[in-house]
Amino acid sequence: MDVRSISAAQNYAASRPATNAVPQPGSAAEGIKSAFTDFAATLQQGENIALAAMTGDADPHALVQALAQTELAVETAITVRNKVVEAYQEILRMPV
Repeated sequence: MDVRSISAAQNYAASRPATNAVPQPGSAAEGIKSAFTDFAATLQQGENIALAAMTGDADPHALVQALAQTELAVETAITVRNKVVEAYQEILRMPV
């Protein structure tokens, strides 16, 4: 195995805690926490399968499926973010 790929994998693993969900109190916050946790789990599963595919331990079909699920999760997160920003901008336009 190439030393550069091992170093890259170690550096990537060191940066993973950035996607860990932070617990929030409250009922609506619990739903948001659950969504963030599910999103992070989807990303983690995709990364694990991609890593296994790089070492030759995963089926190419499983890799394509994991990448499609990850892409869908990221697109969903972007859509939700855009809706939240749009709602915030609408609130700012309201007269006081």
